[in-house]
Amino acid sequence: MSGEASTALYQKRFQWVIDYIYDHLDQPLDLNKLAEVACMSPYHWHRIYHATYGETLASTVKRLRLHKAAGKLANSDSAVAEIAKTSGYTSLQSFSRAFSETYGMPPAKYRKQGSHTQFHINDRCASGTTRSTSMHEVNIKQVEAFEVISFPHTGPYINIGHAFEKLFGWLAVKGLFNPEMKVLGVYYDDPSSVPENELRSAACVTLCGSNDIDLDENMALATIQGGEYAVLRFKGPYSDMHKAYAWLYGEWFPKSGREPGNQPAFEDYLNNPREVAPNDLLTDIYLALK
Repeated sequence: MSGEASTALYQKRFQWVIDYIYDHLDQPLDLNKLAEVACMSPYHWHRIYHATYGETLASTVKRLRLHKAAGKLANSDSAVAEIAKTSGYTSLQSFSRAFSETYGMPPAKYRKQGSHTQFHINDRCASGTTRSTSMHEVNIKQVEAFEVISFPHTGPYINIGHAFEKLFGWLAVKGLFNPEMKVLGVYYDDPSSVPENELRSAACVTLCGSNDIDLDENMALATIQGGEYAVLRFKGPYSDMHKAYAWLYGEWFPKSGREPGNQPAFEDYLNNPREVAPNDLLTDIYLALK
């Protein structure tokens, strides 16, 4: 088999496994089953996956399950026991223990005190006026246009990690990963007006070196438009960021004297969820200004 054919085969195997994990997070996912999906022996597949992604398969599954659970805790009223079940945990106790180890507090407490709670929209007083419950620093930055490799995602924004996992696997197999690359998420639609399963977004990385890259068929070169942006730094799990957007649009814009521009919002991910705890993740949210 030629080197090019071998690279393409490994790329497909990574995509098969990532698709299977995302589709079966609520079911048992052991090394043997994922190796079967990849059509390789468990021993060899696990070593290849670990070398490529920088974490074990077990760590990937745990990270994605808890990300899913954190999103439901922050954004739904589902019972904690039901969230545990749909996140692939066989008991509430094992779920609570894993969640506490990763997010620093048990699920019920996280629902009430997680990072999403720092961005409460104004409370309305009995008089009909509003009062601010949170203040956050927003910087205005001038951004020069730049190009990115874009991998599209359609569906709930919280699941854009599916596209990122595939993109990172592609970069690793192609030998294109560079630690100087910026990792960005671009979000094209308003989730309050577009059905969740139709939301359009893209997992992106900045180009390093030549633009002459043989992209996969579902990838493209895209341009992040230049101009003025309002930038808010968010610290915490990705699943909590929708509250920051609500605060920006509901509180900051009305008081800023500025209006949002026509370019899509994007997020600049400043550290790696494989290397830091969810509560220590740093993200700069960029909203274009007129």
